[in-house]
Amino acid sequence: MAYDHNVNMSEVHAPVQANIIIRSQSGRNSKKAKEFQTVKAPEKKNMLAKNGQRIDINKFTDFLQGISSSTSSKKCAKSIRLALESAGARFQSHPVAAADWGNTLMKIGYRQINPKFDAPREGDIYIIDRTGKHVYGHIAGFTGKQWVSDFRQKSYDVYNEKGLTYKYYRPSF
Repeated sequence: MAYDHNVNMSEVHAPVQANIIIRSQSGRNSKKAKEFQTVKAPEKKNMLAKNGQRIDINKFTDFLQGISSSTSSKKCAKSIRLALESAGARFQSHPVAAADWGNTLMKIGYRQINPKFDAPREGDIYIIDRTGKHVYGHIAGFTGKQWVSDFRQKSYDVYNEKGLTYKYYRPSF
């Protein structure tokens, strides 16, 4: 049975480095053969705001994917702010209430679009305006798989109320 071996010929005889890889005939069954396959790096998704900030959407969604809570701590705006900051966003000031984040998102490179809950994209953010029961509103980001705020949401529809007003923002890249 033949195995793959790395041999550094400069350690054996030659004064110049020559790396030789000896492979088995099939190469398919070799565990080492997988080691040399090309691995494609994940595509970087960056957006550049008019103010020169560069936001890495992959870092934004990575931060959100690290949130494991299944219930709200009522700190959705803080959670989204921290996710944006981890991705490179810098704020001179920021709103406290989730409902007030629209202008801030547009300053860092997001654009408001019609709600697309049937086709969300990685990095999308939605805001629910204030209601009688929820005076601060709500904000959440899409990871590519699910909506996350300060908890992993089952859907975008987190309030059991009629007549909600949603605003939807998409990265400009």
